[in-house]
Amino acid sequence: MSYDAKFRVWRGDDEGGELVDYTVEVNDGEVVLDIIHRLQATQAGDLAVRWNCKAGKCGSCSAEINGRPRLLCMTRMSTFTQEEVVTVTPMRTFPVMKDLVTDVSFNYKKAQQIPAFAPPDLALGEYRMAQVDVERSQEFRKCIECFLCQDVCHVIRDHEENKEAYAGPRFLMRTAELDMHPLDTLDRKKAAQEEFGLGLCIITKCCTEVCPEHIKITDNAIIPLKERVVDRKYDPFSRMFRRGRA
Repeated sequence: MSYDAKFRVWRGDDEGGELVDYTVEVNDGEVVLDIIHRLQATQAGDLAVRWNCKAGKCGSCSAEINGRPRLLCMTRMSTFTQEEVVTVTPMRTFPVMKDLVTDVSFNYKKAQQIPAFAPPDLALGEYRMAQVDVERSQEFRKCIECFLCQDVCHVIRDHEENKEAYAGPRFLMRTAELDMHPLDTLDRKKAAQEEFGLGLCIITKCCTEVCPEHIKITDNAIIPLKERVVDRKYDPFSRMFRRGRA
């Protein structure tokens, strides 16, 4: 069964743009990305959209649908009523390049600032990890870097000036993953607070809500990292221990 749906798609570039109305055919089982492709094929051949796998694993087709950050390829048309106008806009936090394509280079610059995994000075075959430690950080490796968590985070979404000092939930999660790794030799707590802006996060959990991989970014990564930073900085026994070692 098919029907005609009303779509409102943002068209423009870094100099400005507007929402344009379209009426486009929808078939059973289709997702929003299918409709965007049909628009390209039938009415708007120059419509720009970034996509790759169409399976929810590459993170390329991030956009905002009716104001909510989503993957175009994982948002089924059955989510909406046939009478509903579906509005598709680019991610608001990042500069628009053209139509639905945004410049997400901010995220790659932040990724470069995080020191890589630093293994201990052991010979090959001497590394030892408990299974519980493997499982603890495995959740974070499901990240497909769609940057929806970065898009929805109000610290950078509403405050452009914070981008210099704030890494965002995706990279605070990466820092937390490395900090809890039993074989990583770097102390990442100071950098998390002073270089990546951990203190700016006020735990609204909006990043967790939009994660297509259902990673518990705040509960399992950012909050535990905050707790370890606070323990290091304010716990009296930790401070006595550090003085004793000095």
